[in-house]
Amino acid sequence: MNIILFGPPGSGKGTQADKISKEFNLHKISTGDLLREEIKKESSLGNKIKDLVDKGTFVSDEIINNLIESIFLNKSYNDNFIFDGYPRTLNQAINFESILKKFDKKISIVLSLIVSEENLIKRIIGRQICSSCGLIFNEFFNSPNNKSHGCDPKFLKKRSDDNESTIKSRLANYLKLTQPIVKFYSDKKLLRKINGEGEISSIYKQIQAIISSVKA
Repeated sequence: MNIILFGPPGSGKGTQADKISKEFNLHKISTGDLLREEIKKESSLGNKIKDLVDKGTFVSDEIINNLIESIFLNKSYNDNFIFDGYPRTLNQAINFESILKKFDKKISIVLSLIVSEENLIKRIIGRQICSSCGLIFNEFFNSPNNKSHGCDPKFLKKRSDDNESTIKSRLANYLKLTQPIVKFYSDKKLLRKINGEGEISSIYKQIQAIISSVKA
């Protein structure tokens, strides 16, 4: 089974991808992780990627596609993937189809987390990260207390880019890039929309039910 999972910033996509990969024994593939791993190898490609990242330049679709293709060349993985946020553009989705065809693979289902802009903003601007223990809280939905957090409150920090103007820009860019992809997979009858509001467990129950119905 191969799954694609989409979700805007703050949708909880990473959390759900981790839960899916664990329960259904899937290898989670994130382009961000692939890029970081290649950089660590200090290969010629890794050095090229590092140079682009250091300059703040986007990594080309060609490089991303090559990294994705290398995944399928690894025979130990077989057909058990969840692609976390890939493809990110329509061009990547079209190229991905060519890669899948080349290796005689197919996507079983595409999941898209739907969360209102209001809640996405609250999830991100309310995010608090403890610089001491690493725990993550949210002042709107999961504020720290004496039972959940033993560190001094002075260690609770917010990321510099967790502000409303930056978030709105990121969301607008996400919608611009992903809407064509959503239609692309909807036309292929692969898309399933998930209500991303509410508790993590209730969101995951929706996902469980959909994946189980596809596997049946």
